[in-house]
Amino acid sequence: MAKNRGAVVIDTERCKGCQLCKEACPSKVLNMNIDANSKGYHYAYMETAEACTGCASCAYVCPDACITVYRVKN
Repeated sequence: MAKNRGAVVIDTERCKGCQLCKEACPSKVLNMNIDANSKGYHYAYMETAEACTGCASCAYVCPDACITVYRVKN
């Protein structure tokens, strides 16, 4: 059985750096960027993209709906 793969797209300008997505990710894919957006927040990004399963846990907990998750066909 093939492993599910996913891709996370984060609206970096809307992200306020609350880190809820980082904590919710079971695969530890997300991390906080050292760069800041125009509002001064350190936004989330995919640090280990190859580990993403597309479970969408990050998107479910995001209070500002900044995250879109896609399932990638193998």
